[in-house]
Amino acid sequence: MAAAAVDSAMEVVPALAEEAVPEVAGLSCLVNLPGEVLEYILCCGSLTAADIGRVSSTCRRLRELCQSSGKVWKEQFRVRWPSLMKHYSPTDYVNWLEEYKVRQKAGLEARKIVASFSKRFFSEHVPCNGFSDIENLEGPEIFFEDELVCILNMEGRKALTWKYYAKKILYYLRQQKILNNLKAFLQQPDDYESYLEGAVYIDQYCNPLSDISLKDIQAQIDSIVELVCKTLRGINSRHPSLAFKAGESSMVMEIELQSQVLDAMNYVLYDQLKFKGNRMDYYNALNLYMHQVLIRRTGIPISMSLLYLTIARQLGVPLEPVNFPSHFLLRWCQGAEGATLDIFDYIYIDAFGKGKQLTVKECEYLIGQHVTAALYGVVNVKKVLQRMVGNLLSLGKREGIDQSYQLLRDSLDLYLAMYPDQVQLLLLQARLYFHLGIWPEKSFCLVLKVLDILQHIQTLDPGQHGAVGYLVQHTLEHIERKKEEVGVEVKLRSDEKHRDVCYSIGLIMKHKRYGYNCVIYGWDPTCMMGHEWIRNMNVHSLPHGHHQPFYNVLVEDGSCRYAAQENLEYNVEPQEISHPDVGRYFSEFTGTHYIPNAELEIRYPEDLEFVYETVQNIYSAKKENIDE
Repeated sequence: MAAAAVDSAMEVVPALAEEAVPEVAGLSCLVNLPGEVLEYILCCGSLTAADIGRVSSTCRRLRELCQSSGKVWKEQFRVRWPSLMKHYSPTDYVNWLEEYKVRQKAGLEARKIVASFSKRFFSEHVPCNGFSDIENLEGPEIFFEDELVCILNMEGRKALTWKYYAKKILYYLRQQKILNNLKAFLQQPDDYESYLEGAVYIDQYCNPLSDISLKDIQAQIDSIVELVCKTLRGINSRHPSLAFKAGESSMVMEIELQSQVLDAMNYVLYDQLKFKGNRMDYYNALNLYMHQVLIRRTGIPISMSLLYLTIARQLGVPLEPVNFPSHFLLRWCQGAEGATLDIFDYIYIDAFGKGKQLTVKECEYLIGQHVTAALYGVVNVKKVLQRMVGNLLSLGKREGIDQSYQLLRDSLDLYLAMYPDQVQLLLLQARLYFHLGIWPEKSFCLVLKVLDILQHIQTLDPGQHGAVGYLVQHTLEHIERKKEEVGVEVKLRSDEKHRDVCYSIGLIMKHKRYGYNCVIYGWDPTCMMGHEWIRNMNVHSLPHGHHQPFYNVLVEDGSCRYAAQENLEYNVEPQEISHPDVGRYFSEFTGTHYIPNAELEIRYPEDLEFVYETVQNIYSAKKENIDE
């Protein structure tokens, strides 16, 4: 088990020195070496923390070299947890021995909690209060997160269940931190116009396991600005934008000089770097994530506009965002400063369309309709983020294969963080929780969450009484069903009623009709679905109808399906199934089959032996045929 990978709970204290002291002559030669040489030896990388503890207990000279805030313990910490070093400043005083102890303890606590999750939450999605143990942990959160990342980065095909729950915990921790940062960001005054910062928070929240930071994204944009400056220097070597320093908020006043900046930008972005609007895959959430826009060099109008706006403002061109219907735009003022302006005093820029500059009439032609002057107005950061999240929300509603509705859940969280009293979205969130919590294997806590949301909706809009009442009724019915539930159902292959079951959990199968690859994680002696499902799936047209074993399978496309036995066959070329829930049920992939984790094995205690026999018969026979 992955627990074996944990180093023994080593106490890094001077008491480690229980071994015999080296011969006096040898020790004397060692301690007489220059301090720099001794430090080099102690930092060579081959000594463990336990070794350093023993060395420091031999004499005063070595104890002084191994002082807790010195280079030796810093190197021990760096070698063991290199990713944490970025959190320390070179000028800070750090007790590295103490940091080592705290990080070691946090790692053991993290693994203890991860190990407990499978037993606690195997039969349900991790509930909303399932992370309370984590929130109450002592010590720096970055240490706990680092251990979770270490678990996720374990090599090989083992520890799948550990990785599954470590990922869920890390996802939750980072999202909570990002959401708190976003809420603080939204409290900034209306004139705080860091559009990029807000867009990065959205990106981070939807991709909490990715290493995304405003600093890194800004650095990538700065490199584009440098290219623009190089091109601009060829147009006008005395252009004032070339003298701007990074981080300065400067403005170019002359329209002609601003035009030169935009020309240089268009050349660099669209001709040199080949950025373009993603017309081929418009409805892809990646188009809204700024780090993906920079990597893939494509996006949709709003994300391309934010990139264009950020670069232009760094070079002194005061572009402004316009929440134009169906197509986000930027506007560029052509009127005199201080004059009364209307919509015709601006040029409108389509960053999605390679920076094309449009008149009012051309803007309306772009979307095929006439719009009021109000829609040409500038919008603040919150409105821009609202539109970005609204786009993600629309994409989340389109989700078909992803049965966790992760994008929909994330976008709802973001939208309600900005507008907590949106009745329709609260109702959608209640329905979503209801959908995720209605089945017996789902979370009981989600049901209680539904009731909290419904009560809030009723307070905001009594007119929603009908919809709220319906959900409350069914939610309470679900609570009653949960109270009546019994313990774990154990299915024995040796039972007479299971005599027709041919396959076992963990086997890699292929669907005869649809051709998809899958792994079995459960089975029933006959179809256990309702009459409506049986009718809709046309089960009666099968030769054996619903009176045959049916199997719960995880499919390579990320879906979960319920397949009839006659439609499945052994996959003669077994391969890993890329499904997000594989780790929930299995601990290891052997190359031919999956090994169930402890919780799944409890429910199917006799299946593993059958799997071994099947693998031996199917794949050994195939190997012999190949050898012949």
